Amino acid sequence: MANLNTIDASEIEKFQAMAAEWWDPSGKFKPLHMLNPCRLDYITSQIAAEFGCDLTTPKPFEGLRILDIGCGGGLLSEPMARLGATVVGADAAERNIPVARVHAEQQGLDIDYRHTSAEALVEAGESFDAVLNMEVVEHVSDPLAFLTACHDLLKPGGLMTCSTINRNPKSYAMAIVGAEHIMRWLPKGTHEWSKFITPDELYELLTKSGLDPVDRKGFVFNPISWSWRLSDRDLSVNYVTASVRPS
Repeated sequence: MANLNTIDASEIEKFQAMAAEWWDPSGKFKPLHMLNPCRLDYITSQIAAEFGCDLTTPKPFEGLRILDIGCGGGLLSEPMARLGATVVGADAAERNIPVARVHAEQQGLDIDYRHTSAEALVEAGESFDAVLNMEVVEHVSDPLAFLTACHDLLKPGGLMTCSTINRNPKSYAMAIVGAEHIMRWLPKGTHEWSKFITPDELYELLTKSGLDPVDRKGFVFNPISWSWRLSDRDLSVNYVTASVRPS
């Protein structure tokens, strides 16, 4: 029987403590603010390709229902709402939700934020055209059960983007030693290297969950330009995948 709750209490506690800092670009979520344009470029292009959306129009995602699972303070939910999507932002860390709600209201955005889990949304019979599952899978207790719940939340033909961190010596050096200990971008202990997932492992998990992986790319940080870019080849640290629920 599948685990109906893949929430890892110790992981949630970490993000509860940081909740108020979500929208501070120089705070504890600075890495996500820096990465966000690159993440959005990938997400919007994948959704547009899957659903035939014209990104030159004011609201290209109008008519699409999108779930941002592990939404945090809403760094991805808000751009999706601006692009016209009906957005549900879900997070297991309760303190993130009021932060996200207040910020969305200040921006004049109508986003349905909920303190809940993927499994609970499945139990409630929810369904979505797209699921954004970004930097979450390395924080859950049972990745396969979690991804299976995400599969169940997608309508047939729906798309999921899923990003995480590779597991190798380079990712340990950059994501833990570099980001947590040297740059102090994240509090020490934010990530556990043993929970990182290689691209091949993630593809296998996605396939076992019933999804059809269709694309993967790396997020590569350039310390000279202090910016991120997408890469077809370099998936050595941060990377992202797209997968589809078969019709």
